[in-house]
Amino acid sequence: MEADFVIVGAGSAGCAMAYRLSEAGASVLVIEHGGTDAGPFIQMPAALSYPMNMRMYDWGYRSEPEPHLNNRQLACPRGKVIGGSSSINGMVYVRGHARDFDTWAEMGADGWSYADVLPYYKRMETWHDGGHGGDPTWRGSEGPLHVSRGPRENPLFQAFVDAGKQAGYEVTGDYNGEQQEGFGPMEQTVWKGRRWSAANAYLKPALKRENCDIVRGLATKVVMENGRATGVELIRSGKAEIIRARREVVLAASSINSPKLLMLSGIGPAAHLAEHGIDVVADRPGVGANLQDHLELYIQQASLQPITLYKHWNLISKGLIGAQWLFTKTGLGASNQFESAAFIRSKPGVEYPDIQYHFLPMAVRYDGQAAAEGHGFQAHVGPMRSPSRGAVTLRSSKVEDAPVIRFNYMSHEEDWEDFRTCIRLTREIFGQDAFKPYAGKEIQPGADVHSDDELNAFIAEHAESAYHPCGTCRMGRADDKNAVVDPQGRVIGVDGLRVADSSIFPQITNGNLNAPSIMVGEKMSDHLLGKDALPAANDRPWIHPQWAVAQR
Repeated sequence: MEADFVIVGAGSAGCAMAYRLSEAGASVLVIEHGGTDAGPFIQMPAALSYPMNMRMYDWGYRSEPEPHLNNRQLACPRGKVIGGSSSINGMVYVRGHARDFDTWAEMGADGWSYADVLPYYKRMETWHDGGHGGDPTWRGSEGPLHVSRGPRENPLFQAFVDAGKQAGYEVTGDYNGEQQEGFGPMEQTVWKGRRWSAANAYLKPALKRENCDIVRGLATKVVMENGRATGVELIRSGKAEIIRARREVVLAASSINSPKLLMLSGIGPAAHLAEHGIDVVADRPGVGANLQDHLELYIQQASLQPITLYKHWNLISKGLIGAQWLFTKTGLGASNQFESAAFIRSKPGVEYPDIQYHFLPMAVRYDGQAAAEGHGFQAHVGPMRSPSRGAVTLRSSKVEDAPVIRFNYMSHEEDWEDFRTCIRLTREIFGQDAFKPYAGKEIQPGADVHSDDELNAFIAEHAESAYHPCGTCRMGRADDKNAVVDPQGRVIGVDGLRVADSSIFPQITNGNLNAPSIMVGEKMSDHLLGKDALPAANDRPWIHPQWAVAQR
């Protein structure tokens, strides 16, 4: 088998590329190890905690014991299904802050400033404000990816926004528009009651074209001939075969699997490859390095009124919600329940938000593993720009062995300071008048946890990944020895091979990573086709005028 472009991974970026490349007339083969996304566990938004805990849909990766988090091994879900992690994630849609992308450009990712990427965000979106505010001129209206908002009917969603305003913070009608900073509605990739994954938005329409197809199999390595990628070796139905690329091979296999595949193909740190008996094709020390993620805590408050989702936390209610969704695609099952959000700055002198909130009208873990303690609500809160860096390395030269994932979480004193600030600011918000009719006792950390040492102990035991790994094939200038790909996604040191997924992020962006991952697929498609980039935007984002001297 052969095609113009062979893409490894039918995830967020891979689906976008399959759509755009085939739309332009190129032939595309997508290699995906996972299977179908059919069924309510993936398609029903409120069932989001199920697929990330099912080996059918998830690679099942875990970190190595994290020394600064009591040697806990944290889950690192990655989608093993069409749509990739967009089919198992929380469906939260965050572009990232304008300054995130300006920083990328400053770090050597020329052509990836906010002015450069904004046109691609607009191209990929069809935005629905849901009557909750925002300026449509900052958003897209004709793209494949539907972005919507939940109904926000529970009074706790508005109480969270009102509390933020009472505490002196900004209110924003659209954190993905002109002004990220502030409290307001949260956005989700849900359309007509269904999860609008990259598979639904991009891949399924692309597969209806004669020039796009998907191959089910496990990619084992990139085939290299005289320094050029000419295809991909994979195992399909128990047999090894090679799929040839007439033009280029693109790895879009996630920030965990893309560096793993590069290293198995002889591209990576030479000494590490030699340890595993792998012949070196290109010595790139940055492959697998620069691993970043967001950690978060759940600050939980008991509710004085029985208005939370806890009343539905039983088999009968879940069955009724599921039945309503199955037949009508409406009701509580049609939302991820993250319907209010906030982005704030931790202290004066921070130019743009470095703390994110997801608000949920229930007290429960993100992955659904810990049952709620009666009626309650919570804020998921965490710093956005940790200085800690980890790495993905090979466990062996066998493709079936999971890589070694070390995030090195909380390895800087700044991490601890930022998390303590997150807890204290959240308590202040929950203590505002807007929450007085609802807020009972603090469930966690608990009213007796106040000193730095007590908060540190809570953080070490309870901080969890927000499942935003990135950065392991960092984009930079071709003369940067630690960069893996150049600003057009080309792997430095070889020909015919690109990487296009969250692994190329030089620095993690503000918020959830699905939107910027899809944007990477959209923009990289133009590079692959040799097209001119879309004209740069002139829109100027809002920055707090007093950021240098005021925290809010």
